[in-house]
Amino acid sequence: MFLRVVAFVAALLASSGLCCGNSTTNGTFSNPILKSGGADPWVISHDNYYYMTYTTNDNITLLRSRVLTDWNNAEQKLLFKPPPGLNYSTDMWAPELHQLDGKWYVIYTADPRNDSPPPEIDMWCDYNCPAVNHRMFVLEGSDSNPWTSVYSYKAELDTYDQFAIDGTYFQHEGSLYHIYSCWFRKYDAWPANLCISKLSNPWTVASPFSERQVISVPTYPWEKTPYGRPFNDRLSSNEAPQQLNNPTTGQKFVVYSAARSDNRNYCLALLELVGDPMNPSDWRKHPEPVFYQNPQEKAYGVGHASFVKSPNEKEDWIVYHGMVDPTNGWGARTIRAQAFTWNQDGTPSFPRPGYGPYAVPGGQST
Repeated sequence: MFLRVVAFVAALLASSGLCCGNSTTNGTFSNPILKSGGADPWVISHDNYYYMTYTTNDNITLLRSRVLTDWNNAEQKLLFKPPPGLNYSTDMWAPELHQLDGKWYVIYTADPRNDSPPPEIDMWCDYNCPAVNHRMFVLEGSDSNPWTSVYSYKAELDTYDQFAIDGTYFQHEGSLYHIYSCWFRKYDAWPANLCISKLSNPWTVASPFSERQVISVPTYPWEKTPYGRPFNDRLSSNEAPQQLNNPTTGQKFVVYSAARSDNRNYCLALLELVGDPMNPSDWRKHPEPVFYQNPQEKAYGVGHASFVKSPNEKEDWIVYHGMVDPTNGWGARTIRAQAFTWNQDGTPSFPRPGYGPYAVPGGQST
């Protein structure tokens, strides 16, 4: 009875928006999983550890934990802090850690001047475009261990001297691709779309600009902000793409974020690959968002996800950010986790976002 009362009180606090930090006890946990807040989480598992990176703006920090659902006591390591004045010194967003060809790479977004272009540049944009100078960059680790590796700057990942954020690696039939949020032209500002280019290695783009493809454009009302506005390219976004493979059927998906990232309507959407990644017609967009706000639990602005297995490898988990109070914008975001399953047609079946308490991942010791 006592445990049922505790669980009821925790759920009540979560649904009221008063839940302020993670607790992992008696086989359950509550969101968020990191008390200090954060956004754009990337989580990967390797050799019985989970590793997390997220946006810290002026550096790239790596966290390590044996527990997926509580990062408050995780080990931390500064991976990279660039000197000032470089093209990649400020507004370092959405870093991701990938193991490719036996080495570790970090792909991330940055710009040279705190997201503030001079008026001579900004005046070329159809809308205000503070992110016009954001580009993608790659760090390379020194060895096969993600924690002990020394990470050094490798290269700018070519995006044809155009806006690029939230880049990720996509792997298909032995080939490597770069999928990222892009504009049609250098000074468009909006909408933000999803682009793909082919890579010859983790830091070198093989596709010329003529072969870069736009695979998704915000066309549905829920991909735009405010929701349903009839003329609304400004702040309409497709961003934060992530590869997700169905482990049973082999289907390959890109889960991406849509709408505006500091808004209650931020959500997750789904593309399915049915052929060649470089052929836009071979990507099928789901007509509705697959993970979206839950006002009953004050879970708003849910997006920018990554995916990982439970310690026993039997469960699939989504790690994402969201807000309790959507009026406070980007600073209100915190990192959360929940289990998900799969539909009969092979697409992911995500739960409604919330705070818990939820059962801890299978095989997790605490």
